[in-house]
Amino acid sequence: MIESLSLPVELIVRTGGVTIRRACIDDLRALMRLLSDDPISASRGDVNTADDEPAYARGLERVIADPSNDLVVAEDDGRVVGMLQLTVIPGLARRGSTRLLVEAVRVAGDRRSTGIGGAMMRWVMDAAARATGSDLVQLTSDAARTDAHRFYTRLGFVDSHVGFKYRVGEN
Repeated sequence: MIESLSLPVELIVRTGGVTIRRACIDDLRALMRLLSDDPISASRGDVNTADDEPAYARGLERVIADPSNDLVVAEDDGRVVGMLQLTVIPGLARRGSTRLLVEAVRVAGDRRSTGIGGAMMRWVMDAAARATGSDLVQLTSDAARTDAHRFYTRLGFVDSHVGFKYRVGEN
C-alpha cells in the first residue's frame, strides 16, 4: 500500500460519480471479472473460475502487502467497475526521478466510454503522481490495444518507447 495516497476519493464521470478506493481481498472476484472481461487478458489466461481464485488471491495479497504498490478500484453503488495498479519506482535516471507505473487498467465492459477510465487516469496523473513524488507517469500497453493507445494519447501520454517482455519458462 502506497501510504502517501489519500483514498477514498470521489470522481465525477458522465454517468454521475464513482469512488476510487484501495482494493481489498473482498474485491477478488470482481477483479477477476474485470480481467477476464478483457479479450486480450482472457487470451493470456486471465479467467474467472473458482480453480484460479487461489492464484489471484496470492497475487492480490502480495500487491496489498507491498509498500511500493497499490491496487485501486472504481466503485459505483457498491459495484467494482474499474481497477488499476500503481507501482512507485525510485531511480537514478533523469536526475534521480521517481516514476509511477500504471498497470492493469480495466473498466467493466458495460461501463466503458462513460468517463471512468479517463477520470481514474487523470487522478493518477495529478493527485497520485504528486502524492508519491513522481516526476513521470508511465505505462505499457499491448500493441493490439489500438483503442487504448488513442485513449492514452488523448490524455497526453506519448508513445516514446518500445517495450519488451520475456516470458520465463517459455524460451
